[in-house]
Amino acid sequence: MIGAVVFDVGETLVDETREYGTWADWLGVPRHTFVSVFGAVIARGQDYRDVFQVFRPGFDLAEERKARARAGQPENYSEDDLYPDVRSALSKLRAMGIWVGIVGNQTVRSGKILRSLDLPTDFIATSDDWGVEKPSPAFFSKVVEVAPCSAAEIIYVGDRIDNDVAPAKAAGMRTAYIQRGPWGWILRDMPEVAELSDWRIRDLSELPGIVAMENDG
Repeated sequence: MIGAVVFDVGETLVDETREYGTWADWLGVPRHTFVSVFGAVIARGQDYRDVFQVFRPGFDLAEERKARARAGQPENYSEDDLYPDVRSALSKLRAMGIWVGIVGNQTVRSGKILRSLDLPTDFIATSDDWGVEKPSPAFFSKVVEVAPCSAAEIIYVGDRIDNDVAPAKAAGMRTAYIQRGPWGWILRDMPEVAELSDWRIRDLSELPGIVAMENDG
């Protein structure tokens, strides 16, 4: 039985196109160039934060976030940045009696933005809230701790193998790999996608049907 579905944030629920565009602007780099280098970094299996080092060696992401906030340009996203399938999918899952959570590697500010969107969820937290980030096993242990069911009854949904699917699977959860965003498309043919994902989806609207099949079966 599936009792809970927990979602990653970036490129699972939120389209980060606008946010990364503002980082390109902050760095003074053409957006096309920034996006191209970003893709190359992902394809090489590096940490996405390495893209900033390409353009500005020694770049400190946390400090630059503070600098942007002081300059009146804090990280920001809104209803318009949600993928169009988000509200419908989350609403359908809750209507089925499924506990819906959102927990990803995000800042405290991002968590406040998520909560302000009044999404149909039962729980929202970020890595900054918890003081531990993916792919740490401690992060996924906390997911199991807050969910109202066992790990085996949780589906964790994310666009990355390294940060989402692999550690969630190691924690005993079921996993759904969503093929969208840079990671979802660039790494879609990695053998780990087939090996570690219980389901591979293109749209969140597929999840209610998946849950229904599992629970009715």
